[in-house]
Amino acid sequence: MNNQPAFPIANLWHNELKQYNGMTLRDYFAAKAMQGLLASEVNAPMQTFATQAYAMADKMMEARNGSQ
Repeated sequence: MNNQPAFPIANLWHNELKQYNGMTLRDYFAAKAMQGLLASEVNAPMQTFATQAYAMADKMMEARNGSQ
């Protein structure tokens, strides 16, 4: 799975290129999925929401990479 940075920033500082990667794309997708899950009226343990959010993120990564 290609887990690249969600918001990479290249920065030239004193003639030295530094890359600041921040969160991964998988983490970004999981955060968006988590937002939807928490907005639902389902009452479940937080671990369940986190597990489901990353499962959704993994499926989004697969779809993005053309895997079915």
